Amino acid sequence: MVAIRMPAIAGNAAIGQRVFEVSCASCHGANAVGVEGAGPPLIHKIYEPSHHADEAFHRAVSQGVRSHHWQFGDMPPVEGLTRGDVAMVIAYIREIQRANGKN
Repeated sequence: MVAIRMPAIAGNAAIGQRVFEVSCASCHGANAVGVEGAGPPLIHKIYEPSHHADEAFHRAVSQGVRSHHWQFGDMPPVEGLTRGDVAMVIAYIREIQRANGKN
């Protein structure tokens, strides 16, 4: 859905990338660019840290989210991910966001 610059991904962000690809990409797209009709891009000003802090991602995964910014419908909780898994996914998303001016 959005065009982005991909930074080099290493360390915790690389672990997060693998978790993201398995558990999140079907809705949020490869590299978190969104999927038309399925889920929003996370590389977007709405999801930068000043608007959605890391805890918002943790809560979205554990509790789900009612649709409010986008018209994709509600996000269900994501089964099988620990807070540690989500922390790695957040590291991955934040790396891509920084590389694309979303601070």
